[in-house]
Amino acid sequence: MNEVLALLLAAVSGGLLGLLFFGGLWWTLQRALVSSNPALWFGTSAVLRIGLTVAGFVVISAGQWLRMLACLFGFWLARWLMRRLTAARMGLNTSPLVTDQAETLSSTSPVPSKRTPL
Repeated sequence: MNEVLALLLAAVSGGLLGLLFFGGLWWTLQRALVSSNPALWFGTSAVLRIGLTVAGFVVISAGQWLRMLACLFGFWLARWLMRRLTAARMGLNTSPLVTDQAETLSSTSPVPSKRTPL
């Protein structure tokens, strides 16, 4: 029972790390788009977010692969949640059944293709 509790705690901690990582990415994008020096925002944010996330994974896993896997699952779940929340905020459809809009646009483009026939 103690190991199940540790795995559950690792998954929740991974979710918190994911919210920190992807929430930080969202916040960085909002700030960098209106900044006069966006490269500084992106570079600093990437180093901080990756460093905190890797350090969190190392501490949470404590050298046990099952805890690392649970933490990774929580991280993935946070990614899924942030993707849904940000897409809903922007009015985008994130259904996997919808075809890729870029592919649809490129097939109906009036610009001729640069491909040469064989």
